[in-house]
Amino acid sequence: MLVLEALVPVVLVIGVGSLLRKFEILTEEIERGMMQMVVQVLLPALTLANIIGNKALGDWAEVGKVAGFGCGGILVGFSVAYGFAGLLGMKKGSGKRTFGVTAGTQNYGFMGVPLLLSLFPDEGLLGILFTHNVGVEIAMWTVGVSLMRGDKSLSWKSFMKAPIIAVVVGLVINALGLDPWFQGVPMKACEMLGSAAIPIALVVIGAGLVELLKKERFDWKTAIGSVVVRLALIPACLIAGAYFLPISLELKKVIVIQAAMPAAMFPIVLAKHYGGKPEVAVQVVVATTTVCFLTMPFVIVLGMSILGL
Repeated sequence: MLVLEALVPVVLVIGVGSLLRKFEILTEEIERGMMQMVVQVLLPALTLANIIGNKALGDWAEVGKVAGFGCGGILVGFSVAYGFAGLLGMKKGSGKRTFGVTAGTQNYGFMGVPLLLSLFPDEGLLGILFTHNVGVEIAMWTVGVSLMRGDKSLSWKSFMKAPIIAVVVGLVINALGLDPWFQGVPMKACEMLGSAAIPIALVVIGAGLVELLKKERFDWKTAIGSVVVRLALIPACLIAGAYFLPISLELKKVIVIQAAMPAAMFPIVLAKHYGGKPEVAVQVVVATTTVCFLTMPFVIVLGMSILGL
């Protein structure tokens, strides 16, 4: 019941975004501007507010574990999804790589935050989540991009993203013992900006879903395959990893929420820019996002039981 109480507000806010797009209040141009504001300003502010002074991130070995699990979890996801794409009859050049990247990447940012805080009301967990997401971003911009376009080239500019920079800056401030200097006015400003990040992002996600459903026809084999991979096989792998590996209780809480998430939307953009198949990415995102509202309570409850949360 607690999981459903945490999930319903998320669904309602996403629904508001869908209605705003349907009635053309939130146009595609406005949506792009809002998402840029979230990614470039609001999310970095939320990140700094939850990392600076966070005692759980004072140990660099622990930071390495958290980011390492984020990176490793995505690599496992890529492997499982890419392998399953072969079982679906997909070939290189016809969507196999795109399926592997999209189904292998959970919605690691906006959707899970309200669930995490509702189920485990500890603000310090957001710092753990954002550090975990650095590992996810590293995997995404290295292995993910290479897999999507079928080569091994990489640019350092891929890592110059505002959310990643915010995590690094926050960790350095803590390491240098400068966090007391950022309390008061700077922290309040970050908290004010950061508090708007998740609601706005969820509204934009809802608007984006309407647009995706308009543009693409459903391929049931891809849709069902993505649901099996993203919402069953990969969650089992992540929860098993959290059970057997020596990680903190805080990281286990993050992982159980991450395991229940649908596919991330960003691989659609990667598919467009790096020679993938955007139509396959759209199928995966729409199918898993729709079905996850049914599977999420079961995955979270089962995961919490297995991990002793």
